[in-house]
Amino acid sequence: MSAAEPARRHAHAERTRLPLWLALAVAVAAGALTALQSRINGELARAVGDPYTAAAVSFGSGLVILAIALACWRPGRTGIGRVRRALVDGTLKWWMLCGGLAGAWFVTTQGLSAAPLGVALFTVAIVAGQTVGGIVFDLLGLGPGGRRRLTPTRVAGALLALAAIGWAMSAQLEHEVPLALMLLPFTAGVGVGWQQAVNGRVRQTAESTLTATFGNFLGGSLVLLVAALVHGLVAGFPALPTTWWLYLGGALGCVFIAAQAAVVRTAGVLLLALCGVAGQLAAALALDLLLPTAERPVEAATIGGTVLALVAVVVASVRWSRHEHRAPGAQASGEKSSAMEFMQ
Repeated sequence: MSAAEPARRHAHAERTRLPLWLALAVAVAAGALTALQSRINGELARAVGDPYTAAAVSFGSGLVILAIALACWRPGRTGIGRVRRALVDGTLKWWMLCGGLAGAWFVTTQGLSAAPLGVALFTVAIVAGQTVGGIVFDLLGLGPGGRRRLTPTRVAGALLALAAIGWAMSAQLEHEVPLALMLLPFTAGVGVGWQQAVNGRVRQTAESTLTATFGNFLGGSLVLLVAALVHGLVAGFPALPTTWWLYLGGALGCVFIAAQAAVVRTAGVLLLALCGVAGQLAAALALDLLLPTAERPVEAATIGGTVLALVAVVVASVRWSRHEHRAPGAQASGEKSSAMEFMQ
């Protein structure tokens, strides 16, 4: 492979002006909102008795919020035109607009498994999927920052995160947790990593986070609406609860999906996932301690795993070299890259 080949394959990569520390802080906060949304959507599904309707309501409410915002924000509407032109000239692939499908599956698994597993254990499975997905998608260069090498600190951070997941899960496994049920949030976690990468690409093309988030919710809402209608025709349509806070999941989704799309270029898919680990596990643990839904108590191993996940984020965010992130092709022709550099 020629020296110019990586630059051609990852020509979408570009520099970012957002400070890394700020991107990490936003990613951690987004992870905390994900855990809170999991609790709300799980309770909504329990109240409705139909996880498909609950998921459609959550995603649909987010779509309504974003449609109103798009009607009031001209740059967001302009971004739609940029995306359309990019699809025509081939600089943006059609499947990059399908991030909402992964979001739809994520919300559905919240309704199916968050309540019976407990938010902490549900989040452990999500985090496992996100970590695996983050490694793969960074190596493939799917995100807007292009390919990012697995430096020693990134490898150590990923391994620590996986160890944290295993530690946090070990205590819960003693209570005969259905492993098959945990596969649902695990696959959703892998999907979240893919969703973050392609949403970042759409945001990059549209030059608008609102445009990318709206497209994400539009695709997901359509899929979930069809699923809810089919399920309702077969099993009957449920009555919706009147508790107002059960409908906040869509609004929370708008915030954290937009935040992830905005910072993935700076952090990369893997580091974004690991920051999400910190926010999700910490918030999930707090929710299970303060507002428990499962009969299983929160064990010391779950707490220890959460602390170790925080350490994993710190380790993975340490730069192995003093070189700044830069797009492929920024080096002089023929110059060899250090094996200890982050690549963007």
